[in-house]
Amino acid sequence: MIFQQIHGVEVPALGFGTWQLSGTTCRDAVADALEIGYRHLDTARMYQNEEEVGRAIRESGLDRGDLFVTSKVWQDFLHRDDFITETEKSLSALGIDYLDLVLIHWPNLEVDVEETLDAMASLQERGLLRHGGVSNFPPALLERALRHYPVFCNQVEYYVLLGQEKLRAICETHDVMLTAYCPLGQGEIIDHEVLVAIGAAHGKSAAQVALRWLLQQPKVTTVPRSSSPQRRRENFDLFDFELSQAEMRQIDDLPKDRRRSNPPFAPDWEMAAG
Repeated sequence: MIFQQIHGVEVPALGFGTWQLSGTTCRDAVADALEIGYRHLDTARMYQNEEEVGRAIRESGLDRGDLFVTSKVWQDFLHRDDFITETEKSLSALGIDYLDLVLIHWPNLEVDVEETLDAMASLQERGLLRHGGVSNFPPALLERALRHYPVFCNQVEYYVLLGQEKLRAICETHDVMLTAYCPLGQGEIIDHEVLVAIGAAHGKSAAQVALRWLLQQPKVTTVPRSSSPQRRRENFDLFDFELSQAEMRQIDDLPKDRRRSNPPFAPDWEMAAG
């Protein structure tokens, strides 16, 4: 396993995402992921699967301290009391005593981010939360949050065809973890000729090359999700090869403008600092 050190904490750089997994499918997928060796789990209130994730954790028999568990609070619940209540609901659903990380799932510009960050600090003081962070924050909004709170993470869409250079620079400067979701472009890159060619040189798939590219970047982690046992194992089989500097540059040089996650409520990705 590769680890990223953030705020003095070692976080498994490869996690398992649970978006769009539900019911028994979710529980079985998380159980399988833990058996494979994943130790970083990502869920959210909005996913409506925290109970299944928690059950898989309990049934695994693993020590809680061996896991890094993240959940997220939806943008409708960012006022202080709402955020605290939603985080407490996450803990109850998961059946755990604390979260390693809780994130603002999407920004809500009608709620001052400072109010939500103060709620995170309160949860930390109570021992319910180890770290707080954000998700889908553009650079200017991340910088605003950092002026008020030691943000641990910004989780954003990031993969070989979508660049995040500005965010990466901020994260490296301020010791913030950048967690890449949709790291395989929702399947878009599995036949990409550049990735296929690089993978052939290592006996790996294009998807494995795309994930390895992320893991070799400072402060970057990723949380691929798969309902396929075979794909979960393939996604984890990343630690017996390394991309050369030339191969990294080859991927760096690919077009980086293919944003796939851009719902109507998304922030202005290029918003000015304020």
